[in-house]
Amino acid sequence: MKQYIVDAFTDRLFSGNPAAVCVADSFPNDDIMQSIAAENNLSETAFVVKNGEIYRLRWFTPKGEIDFCGHATLAAAFVLFSFYEKDSRYMTFDTAKGRFQVSRRGVLIEMDFPAYGLEHVEITDRMIDALGAIPIAAYRDRDIMFVLRDEDEVRGLQPDLELLSQLDCACVAVTAKGSGYDCVSRVFAPRYGIAEDPVTGSTHCMIAPYWCRRLGKDSITAFQASKRTGVINCTISGDMVKVSGKAVLFSVSDIMV
Repeated sequence: MKQYIVDAFTDRLFSGNPAAVCVADSFPNDDIMQSIAAENNLSETAFVVKNGEIYRLRWFTPKGEIDFCGHATLAAAFVLFSFYEKDSRYMTFDTAKGRFQVSRRGVLIEMDFPAYGLEHVEITDRMIDALGAIPIAAYRDRDIMFVLRDEDEVRGLQPDLELLSQLDCACVAVTAKGSGYDCVSRVFAPRYGIAEDPVTGSTHCMIAPYWCRRLGKDSITAFQASKRTGVINCTISGDMVKVSGKAVLFSVSDIMV
């Protein structure tokens, strides 16, 4: 089985968010896919199988399967456009979250994702202890998003990962208005064995609607201030978020299973 390592949401190696993409004729059993993801020890490993004119797509973290991952979808699309669908401009992924349309837009790959809701929630002492900061607002969907005072607070945050893992959500995002970008964010997912996710496409389905509404814009350019950093372009279209970015190939290998 071919495996590709791709740095997503970047145009430079050793930045963005690395994902493994395994292209197979059929899905291995779940235990094998989980073992491969654990062996890779990246935030996500994507498994892709062609089914007629569409591709079935599943994502695994080192600790388990998840229902949605943005950067590994970008990585999978990059691999398929580069090696398997060189003449195509569009493709469809069938996932646990539904069907996603993906297209090539020059050097960018654009993905149509469902927007997350923004349910306003009360800030608790438990949240403040976990963050090590007092947010000015909090919102929930699959993830919890905390709005902080400024980008310096986002960049300098040192949360308690054990306490974060006890919050009832998949990922914890912190965000603030940016200076060089529309917003600056960081995302943590200790519940899935990911202390800090380098660049998170899925959580921007929550971050982008918030900042587009706050800034009165249809489109934003978002910066994720992890150590590796990454840039995410987001456009709101009804109840969908068009998330786009670049990607670069790091390696190609054969998995001996």
